[in-house]
Amino acid sequence: MSARQPRPDMPSTDQDDRYLATTHEVFNQPPVLENYNLFQQDIALQEAALREGAKSATADLKAFGALAGAAETIDLGFRANANKPTFNTHDRFGHRVDEVDFHPAYHELMRIAFDNGLHSSPWSQPGQGAHVTRAAKYYMHSQVEAAHCCPVTMTFAAIPSIRKQPELAADWEARILANDYDPRNLPDSQKSSVTIGMAMTEKQGGSDVRANSTKAYPVAAKGAGQAYELAGHKWFVSAPMCDAFLVLAQTQGGLSCFLMPRWRPDGTKNPWQVQRLKNKMGNIANASSEAELRGALAWMVGEEGRGVPTIIEMVAMTRFDCMIGSSAGMRQAVAQATHHCRHRSAFGARLIEQPLMQNVLADLALESEAALAYTMRIARALDNQDREHERLLARLATPVGKYWICKRTPNHAYEAMECIGGSGVMEDCIMPRLFRESPVNAIWEGSGNVQCLDTLRALQKEPETLDAFFREAAEAKGADRRFDQFLAQLQHDFADISDFQYRARNLVDRMALVMQASLLIRHSDKAVTDAFCATRLQSGGGMNYGNLPSGTDPVAILKRATPVVG
Repeated sequence: MSARQPRPDMPSTDQDDRYLATTHEVFNQPPVLENYNLFQQDIALQEAALREGAKSATADLKAFGALAGAAETIDLGFRANANKPTFNTHDRFGHRVDEVDFHPAYHELMRIAFDNGLHSSPWSQPGQGAHVTRAAKYYMHSQVEAAHCCPVTMTFAAIPSIRKQPELAADWEARILANDYDPRNLPDSQKSSVTIGMAMTEKQGGSDVRANSTKAYPVAAKGAGQAYELAGHKWFVSAPMCDAFLVLAQTQGGLSCFLMPRWRPDGTKNPWQVQRLKNKMGNIANASSEAELRGALAWMVGEEGRGVPTIIEMVAMTRFDCMIGSSAGMRQAVAQATHHCRHRSAFGARLIEQPLMQNVLADLALESEAALAYTMRIARALDNQDREHERLLARLATPVGKYWICKRTPNHAYEAMECIGGSGVMEDCIMPRLFRESPVNAIWEGSGNVQCLDTLRALQKEPETLDAFFREAAEAKGADRRFDQFLAQLQHDFADISDFQYRARNLVDRMALVMQASLLIRHSDKAVTDAFCATRLQSGGGMNYGNLPSGTDPVAILKRATPVVG
């Protein structure tokens, strides 16, 4: 019987297509968010780049935005995460290799990052807007795939610490800053470009690195720049295929910092051995590992016994990149949610036109723009460290921002996923990856409590950092009554910080909010400013996203935040 002929037990009809294999027409689905320019479709990013000093890089940022939004680039992120790194202790002949194999998509993402100087540009081309430009590129690139940005960040952040030891910097810096990517497992002497990792924490201490038990024994002479052999373990070694690592180990003079290469100068493998790869919830495309050091050769960086102050130069920069990465995760979540709701209809209207959904989306957009504004302001401070106000501001505002922005990201990712609905939970959508990635930056490089304690440390060591912070925030005074009241109360609550550690989260929360509000009042759209102050600085609202009060303008907020694609 022909497929077009009605069954004998069915009533006859002239609509033969009723009996075709086609069951339905697919409609009311959004187009894929791809082949769009991440810079040109992000008004807040354009304004921040211009405002904070990257005007001369506008053409470069537009070009990079087009690359980041290309379908082929976006696909690299999916493929890198669909194929987890694998680890081989030995080659097929029995030689110890400690080699991690990555999918080619991971290497291509790394190549894009290194070709565009995301690991190097503020050091190799310092000047007006260098950190701002690099932050804007990193912000776009991290939206494509965040996990591989870990070795990019560590390579970037290593320079201030390595420069503490001039003879090591003379040997390594040019290769660290080379805008090239060489993933081969070869001695660094055979490579013109290298990557740098970091290995600080151990099983017994975690964030308390002063509890480290790894020992360093001098090969001959002692002290800065000299060779040592390290014996011990490291519980978290991210990106174990890096060419060298900054590590902490105990000497007779105390905890010290060392540069430990994968290979010895004679071309033999340095005896630090990867035990296994971590089985992580998120950050899938990047490998993290546990390692044992069995007499690994390393060179002391900085003064003996001053390991934490030496490596903290690197940690400060990695924490800044955590702010960029979490801000990027928020932006991509907003882009996905608003794009979906712009194209999807339900109950007789586009989702983005329905009041309750407008409220939720606009609230998510506020969080994203506030995070970006804060991050880019710190980028400008990093570009101007020769100015005392900017140095003091960066010192205090970095742990505050790392704490707040990274901690706000997980619930933000979930709410954006919920806006998309059931399809947002599927692994062929980017939202599950954003959700799994969302806690990573809040925990790595110092969790929330560690950031609060670092804030306290900054206040105790340099009390003038708080003056600089409040001076910066006060630039917005007089423009909004709610802000003025919030700032005044916060300053009053800092009159006595004898119990700061107990109250730290409350105080740091409000420090972040007052700085974000100040920046938005001074620089953003009035609708954004009004809604932010109404929801973040005034009590009476709910705890979840979607609590914009009556009188706010979600349409104007969403116009700034929604990518127009398709």
